[in-house]
Amino acid sequence: MGLFPTLTHSLTRSNLTLLFPTKPTHVTAKSHIHFNFPSPVIFSGQKVELRRKARVGTCRITCSAKIDNGSETVKEKSVSVILLAGGKGQRMAASMPKQYLPLLGQPIALYSLYTFSRMIEVKEIVVVCDPLYKEIFEETEDKINVDLKFTLPGKERQDSVYSGLQAVDLNSELVCIHDSARPLVTSGDVEKVLKDGWLIGAAVLGVPVKATIKEANSESYVVRTLDRKTLWEMQTPQVIKPELLRKGFELVNRYLIILIFLFKLLVTAFFLQNIAWETFNLILHFCY
Repeated sequence: MGLFPTLTHSLTRSNLTLLFPTKPTHVTAKSHIHFNFPSPVIFSGQKVELRRKARVGTCRITCSAKIDNGSETVKEKSVSVILLAGGKGQRMAASMPKQYLPLLGQPIALYSLYTFSRMIEVKEIVVVCDPLYKEIFEETEDKINVDLKFTLPGKERQDSVYSGLQAVDLNSELVCIHDSARPLVTSGDVEKVLKDGWLIGAAVLGVPVKATIKEANSESYVVRTLDRKTLWEMQTPQVIKPELLRKGFELVNRYLIILIFLFKLLVTAFFLQNIAWETFNLILHFCY
C-alpha cells in the first residue's frame, strides 16, 4: 500500500504534550504497522525518551491474521459489537446523555442496538454504559436473539473501548465498535465494513468530505485550502480483528502513551481505501 502522508497530531492534557508520528507511516503486505514517535516526549515538564533495543521511539504492531482469509463471507455469530453508551453528552445541555433521549418514542441508543441484533453475523452486544441506564438495554433482552453484556465506561473513549473489549467472547473473529448516538446506521453499511474488516484486518465507515476545509495558523489566518478529494469524515462502526486491537492497547500501555483513540491511528494508517460509505449515519449534536 506504500507510504501515506505524514500524520502529526498533538494532544495537551494536564501538562502532557505528545506529537506522533513525525515521519510517514509505512504499511507492509504482512499487516505490519511501523510508526515513529518523536523523542523526547514531555510528561509534566519531564523529558522521557522512548527506547527499545537502541531504536529511539520506534514501535511495531504485528497482526498474525493473514490478509487472505479464504472466504469473503463473515461467518454467522462471529462478531462482537461494542456499543459505546457511556458518553455524558454535555454539549447537548439536556437532562440526560443524548443517547438516551427519546426519538419517536424510543431511546436513541436502542436504534443501533436493534440494527445489530438482527444481523446474523452478530453473536453478542457488549454495552458500555453507566449502571443508571442499564435497565434501558435490559428491557430489550426478550426482543433480541443475541447475548447482551455490560461493562462500565472509562474516562476517555479509548478506556471505554478497552473496557468493552475485556468482555468480548474470546472466539469472536471481529470486533465492531459503534457510537450509540448514531441511530441511523444501516445493516447494509455494517455488512460492507464487516466484510472489509474480515478481508483486510480493520475498516471504518466514512463519507467523503463535502464542506470546504481551510487550514489556519495559530493566529487564525488561513494558510491553505485542503483538497476535499483526499479527505474523509470518519463515522462508526469501526471494525477490527480483536487480536490487532489487543496488541494496539498493549503497545499503548507499554509506552504509557495516551491517545485520543488508538483505532483512529490504526485505521488511518492501515485501510483508508477500504471504506464503505453512506451519508445518513449522522451523530446527534445540539443545535446552536
